[in-house]
Amino acid sequence: MSSQQYFARIAEILQQIERTQQQAIEKAARAMAKTIGADGLVYLFGSGHSVIPVLDVFPRYGSFVGFFPIYDPRLMWFNVVGPGGARELLWLERQEGYAKNILASYALQPRDSILVFSHGGLNAAPIEVAMEAKNRGLTVVTVSSHQNYRQARAAHSSGKQLPDVADIAIDNCVPPEDGLVRLDGMRERFAAGSTVAAVSIAMALVAEVGALLVKGGNKPLTFVSPNVGLEPDHNQRVFEEFSRRASKRVP
Repeated sequence: MSSQQYFARIAEILQQIERTQQQAIEKAARAMAKTIGADGLVYLFGSGHSVIPVLDVFPRYGSFVGFFPIYDPRLMWFNVVGPGGARELLWLERQEGYAKNILASYALQPRDSILVFSHGGLNAAPIEVAMEAKNRGLTVVTVSSHQNYRQARAAHSSGKQLPDVADIAIDNCVPPEDGLVRLDGMRERFAAGSTVAAVSIAMALVAEVGALLVKGGNKPLTFVSPNVGLEPDHNQRVFEEFSRRASKRVP
C-alpha cells in the first residue's frame, strides 16, 4: 500500500533527524533560550510551503512568547493561479533584493536569533533573509535538505546556499525531490516529506528551548488550550506580553 510506504519513509526520516541532528538542535535551542531570556526575539521565516512550520510555531497551543513569525503574504500562496497564486510566488521568491525590503519592517537586534526554513535552500528569499539577519548580528539557524545542498548548484549570485549562511544548519534529512512514494511507471514521486520534517524539527526546538528556559528559572508565558483549566485571562496575558515585546521593535 502506498500509504504504508509513506508512513515507513517518514518514520525513517524522523528517526534519522533524531539520530543525526540532535546536537545541532540542542545548540540552536541554547542560542534561542539565551535570546528569549534576554528579552529578545526568535524570528521565524519561510516562503512557499516552508511558511507552514513558521505558522505552526507561534501562536499555537503549546508554544510561548519569544518566537516572532515574519509573514509576507506575497510569499504565501492563497490561490493556485492568478493573484496570490503559486506561479507568482515561485517567481518572486527567486528574485534577489526583495528580502531586504521585507526585513526593513523589523528592528532586528544582535541579541535576537532567526530560524529560516527552506527545503531546497536555493531560493533568494530565504538566503537573503539569513544574510541580512547575519549582517545585523543575529544567530542564524537554518532547516533545509542537506542532500540537496550536496548535489545542487547554487542559484544565488553570491554562490551561497542556505546552509552556507547559517551559524547552525539543521538537516531535514529529506531527499531533494521531497516526494517519498515511488510507483512503477512514474518518474515523479508522490507525498512530500519536508513539511512533516520541518514541523517536527520546529516542535523539537520549542520543546528544548522551553525546557532550558524553565531550568534557568525563566518560565515562558505559554499559549494554551482553554480546555486545560488555567485562569480565564491566561491567553490574554500571552498576547499582551507578545505585544509588549513587539512594540519595542518599531524600526
